[in-house]
Amino acid sequence: MMLSVRAIARVASSRTVYQTSNFSAVTKCIPFYSASRSHPASRPILKQISHFSVSSISRSKKAGGDEDLVAKLQSEIDLENDIKEDSSQPQSIKDYLSNSPFSITDIPGQEDVTLKRTYGDEKIQITFSIADLNMDPDPEFNDRAFGDEEEEGNEESNEQKTPEESEEEPALPNRLNIIVEKPNHGALLIDAAVQDAVVMIENVFHYPDAAHAYAKSPEKLHERQDLYVGPPFGNLDEDLQVLFERYLDERGINSALALFVPDYIDAKEQKEYVRWLENVKKFVKA
Repeated sequence: MMLSVRAIARVASSRTVYQTSNFSAVTKCIPFYSASRSHPASRPILKQISHFSVSSISRSKKAGGDEDLVAKLQSEIDLENDIKEDSSQPQSIKDYLSNSPFSITDIPGQEDVTLKRTYGDEKIQITFSIADLNMDPDPEFNDRAFGDEEEEGNEESNEQKTPEESEEEPALPNRLNIIVEKPNHGALLIDAAVQDAVVMIENVFHYPDAAHAYAKSPEKLHERQDLYVGPPFGNLDEDLQVLFERYLDERGINSALALFVPDYIDAKEQKEYVRWLENVKKFVKA
């Protein structure tokens, strides 16, 4: 997975800590008194006192730090471009977009992707997000990568895993927000997830006012908090759960979609990451 390759590359890269010190000499005039108590000498003695110069260090570190940051950002961009060249767009994405009844809306710079279609008099909207990939799939990874030296023995044992063992790690679930709307009958809001080519329903809510299903504003979200929208999906009769799964399958929310979503999320996350790197690099260089 692209994120795993990226994480390994980051761990392997060396860290350099820059320390800069700078002092400037400040001349201070101190009067010298003659042997006579009543009359100071007419010519003062100049004495040099060294003071710590904060401003000069700030200027020096800012310039050097900017250059190093830009270089590292470019290194990350090159790494991502190499990954992109080595792994073309999955065939499942091309096949799905060519044959799917859904139209896709993917706005560059935004996390969410939306699929829409009509089914009879129904309007169906599916939303998923690359934000799911922000979760660390292996919480122990950072501990292994950045732990104390005494943990190096454990790291070496982990590195001895075969490629086959590494590939057996389960895929992360990707959440779906599904809305099925009917004129004058409100809407169903279905929370689901896709994992290993399977669509898993988590909750089915019914809203007499379809606007509550699409709610994003604080007002609408607050309004629907007090509504009874249905029991937990797991508490339903098993046959009823199966029929809900069939209900989605008939509307194209099936294994083909479950294969498409994680592949598309992975590809979009890489594009958005490269875009972010390039934008930050331009900002730092400006």
